[in-house]
Amino acid sequence: MNLRYKLNQFMYGRYVTYGMDLLTKVLLVICIALSVVNLFLGSYIIQFAETLLFIYMFYRLFSKNISKRTAENGKMINLLGKIKGFFKLRKRMHSERQTHIYKKCPHCSVTLRLPRRAGEHNVNCPRCKNDFKVKVR
Repeated sequence: MNLRYKLNQFMYGRYVTYGMDLLTKVLLVICIALSVVNLFLGSYIIQFAETLLFIYMFYRLFSKNISKRTAENGKMINLLGKIKGFFKLRKRMHSERQTHIYKKCPHCSVTLRLPRRAGEHNVNCPRCKNDFKVKVR
């Protein structure tokens, strides 16, 4: 048997056949960043952490437990979505600071966008239907 056939047999059913997912790319970027930082610091702890991340990255790539690797990647996608959403909301709050205010519902903690009008207003949360008062200066 030739080497190509043996390699295909080894790779059959492994997660790497689906390509690098988001979590693997993030791990790779972190490994590269740690390598660059370690060039200047020369720390054994950073080198050890980098090696562990690198080993975990390859473990994920060559794993046959595809459902578990997919679930891990899904968690990473959700985490990055929350981080993006946080910064997107902060940018929107900053750009609309003259015309709108943002308040959290005390019951369900959803952020509500309200027009900036001075006085005390009754607000009805669209998610939980809870009524609460908001003072705007």
